[in-house]
Amino acid sequence: MTSVEQTELELVDEQYERALVQTPFQRFRADFLESKIAAVALITLVVIIFVAIFAPLIAPQNPYDLAQVSVLDSRLPPGTKSEFGYTFLLGTDGAGRDLFSAILYGLRISLSVGVMSGFIALVIGSAVGLIAAYAGGRVDSVIMRIVDIQLSFPAILIALMLLAVFGKGVDKIMIALVTVQWAYYARTVRGTALVERSKEYVEAGVCLGLSRNRILFRHILPNCLAPLIVVGTVQTAHAIALEATLSFLGVGLPQTEPSLGLLISNGFEYMLSGRYWISFFPGIALLLTIVSINLVGDQLRDVLNPRLDR
Repeated sequence: MTSVEQTELELVDEQYERALVQTPFQRFRADFLESKIAAVALITLVVIIFVAIFAPLIAPQNPYDLAQVSVLDSRLPPGTKSEFGYTFLLGTDGAGRDLFSAILYGLRISLSVGVMSGFIALVIGSAVGLIAAYAGGRVDSVIMRIVDIQLSFPAILIALMLLAVFGKGVDKIMIALVTVQWAYYARTVRGTALVERSKEYVEAGVCLGLSRNRILFRHILPNCLAPLIVVGTVQTAHAIALEATLSFLGVGLPQTEPSLGLLISNGFEYMLSGRYWISFFPGIALLLTIVSINLVGDQLRDVLNPRLDR
C-alpha cells in the first residue's frame, strides 16, 4: 500500500469516527455546509427573510404612507438627500417612494405569498398523492390523469385565466398559485408513496388492523418528507417568480400592495430615459431571492438523497 492510499484510508477512518459521535442534526449541517455556494445562499436567504420580517423597523420610510411620501421626490437618483433627513440610498420611484424601503416591504409580500401558497399546495397535493398511491386502481388513474392534464398547460396560462375571473388581490393570487402548484406535490408524493406502500411495515400495519388514515399520515407520509422538502423549496421560488410576473403584467397584486413585480413594472417605462434604478434594484432583490432559494433546494436534494455520493 502506498503512502497516498494509506493517508486516504486514515482520512476516511477519521471522518467515519467523527460521524459516529455526531448527532443527526450535526451530520446534516456538516453535509449541507460542504458546499460554499450553498452556505452563501443560505446566509443570503436568512438575511432576506430577516429584513423582510423587520421591514417596518429597518426601512427609513413607509413607502405606502401618503404622509411620508412626496411626489416632488419622484425619480431621484441613488444617494439623494431627502428633506426628512435621511438619504435615498437606492433613489426613488415615479411616485416619490424611497426605493430601498419599497423593496423591503415588497419582499414581505413576495415571500409571504410564495411560502403560504406553497404550504397550502403542499398539504393538498400530499393528501391527493397519498390517496392515489394507497387506493390504486381507478382512483389512482383518475387522479393522475387530472394531474397530467394540468401539468400539460403552462402554469402562467392557468394563473392568468384564474385571475381574469377572480380579479386582483393577495387572496386571489394565492388561489391561483395553489391551483398551479398542487399537482407537482401530488405527483412527487404519489411516486414516493408507491415505493413505501410495498414495504413490510405497511403490510404489518394492515395486518394489525390500523386505519387507513393512520397508515397514510403517520407511517407513509413521514417517509415522503425528504423529496417534499426539496420540491417545496423549488416551488416556493417558482411561486415568487410567478407572482412577480403576474404583477408585472398588471393582473396580480393591486397598486396598493407592495410587490417586487409591481416595483419592476412601475420603473419599466423609465428605463429608456436613463432612470434605470427604479426597475434595476427591485430586479436584483428578486433575483437574489429566487437564486438563493433554488441553491438551498439543490443542496438539500444532494444531502437528503442517500444515493448520491457526497
